[in-house]
Amino acid sequence: MRAAIITASDSGYAGQRKDLSGPAIREILEQNGYKVVHTVLLPDDREMLAKEMARIADEDVAELLLTTGGTGFAPSDCMPEATGDIAERMVPGIPEAMRAYSMTITPRAMLSRAAAGIRKSTLIINLPGSPKAVRESLEYILPALEHGLEILTGKASDCARK
Repeated sequence: MRAAIITASDSGYAGQRKDLSGPAIREILEQNGYKVVHTVLLPDDREMLAKEMARIADEDVAELLLTTGGTGFAPSDCMPEATGDIAERMVPGIPEAMRAYSMTITPRAMLSRAAAGIRKSTLIINLPGSPKAVRESLEYILPALEHGLEILTGKASDCARK
């Protein structure tokens, strides 16, 4: 499966901070057999983020689009809203599962506003902004994603467990 990564960070976009979360996502994906075909670092700008997510889905760039950053309480955090702007169907179970698992590590996990959705044949998932939380969340959900992506892309049609 092909994957794309969007990092949302005003300071990263301005060159004032190094992106550590995007590369962490890439490393985990590649270790699990995904081909990372696109990465981009953008500012916390709802319209720019939504436009890039829509482009990736509409141009069939990747089946899986993972975002990092922009899911907190800062006034500039807008990734869940950008995701909602372009998603055709929401997938609430994925961020719910990430929050539930992360709550076993830190009570601050309840502060995540992460969202997930589907546009065309692309699954979009908002991950946290910190490299540690990215690793914890992605490693937790990744095993279940394969089946969902196979159903979404038509590579599988039977939802019954074998």
